[in-house]
Amino acid sequence: MTETLAPSTAPAVRRPLTSRRGVRILGGLLLPVLILIAWQLSSVLGLVSVSQLPSPAMVWIATVDLFDRGELTLYVAISTQRVLIGFVAGAVLGLIAGALVGLSRAADVLFAPTLGAIRAVPSLAWVPLLIIWLKYGEESKIVLVAIGAFFPVYTTVALALRHVDRHLVEAGRAFGLRGVKLFTAVQLPAVVPSVISGLRLALAQAWLFLVAAELLGASMGLGYLLSISGTNGRIDRILVAIILLALLGKLTDAILGVFEKYAITKWA
Repeated sequence: MTETLAPSTAPAVRRPLTSRRGVRILGGLLLPVLILIAWQLSSVLGLVSVSQLPSPAMVWIATVDLFDRGELTLYVAISTQRVLIGFVAGAVLGLIAGALVGLSRAADVLFAPTLGAIRAVPSLAWVPLLIIWLKYGEESKIVLVAIGAFFPVYTTVALALRHVDRHLVEAGRAFGLRGVKLFTAVQLPAVVPSVISGLRLALAQAWLFLVAAELLGASMGLGYLLSISGTNGRIDRILVAIILLALLGKLTDAILGVFEKYAITKWA
């Protein structure tokens, strides 16, 4: 005769320590704190010249100075606006193109080779062409960011749709779903995790392409701050721009991470 454990006596399932929110936050902060300590010690002990690597205090002073001038807030706002507009435009076009290539063999034959070749073009190669076509206005920068955001979404969506379970698609067709309805009700939910991964890659790529655009053709923005600070030899301001780009990139990625959990729970 077998015995069963009562619910009160059943062993509790213990969550791994690394899955707890507090541990993850503290663990994520550990390496930046160690880097900051090593950076401060190298400055205090004179291991690195401040002309090559300003101390954290000098970088903080440069940050406060830029903020007091009103430049820091403006540059962050301008760069973020360019990234968000270009990211949305590129992601939407990438989703459409990826859906066409992933669902249609004819579109795959016609478009995939050309888009694959264009994807290999470095970001800086687009800058002079866009400047000639669109001048130094906002359009050239946003288009470059959109190009950067387009290809990760296009690639991940196209590949994911090609590998959707055929039995799932046939079941949808058996219920009378065709065309757009089949795509939105069956195929798209099946590839939601891949789509979100593509969006996160596209967002990171958008920030990279933004810096390329602002380095060569801007009068405002964090890329411009990098460029003008390099010309003036202001390494402290260069570090300010780099740190802000890292923080903004991580912040926007974290927002997409929250959306990923919601989307997978709701649609996948």
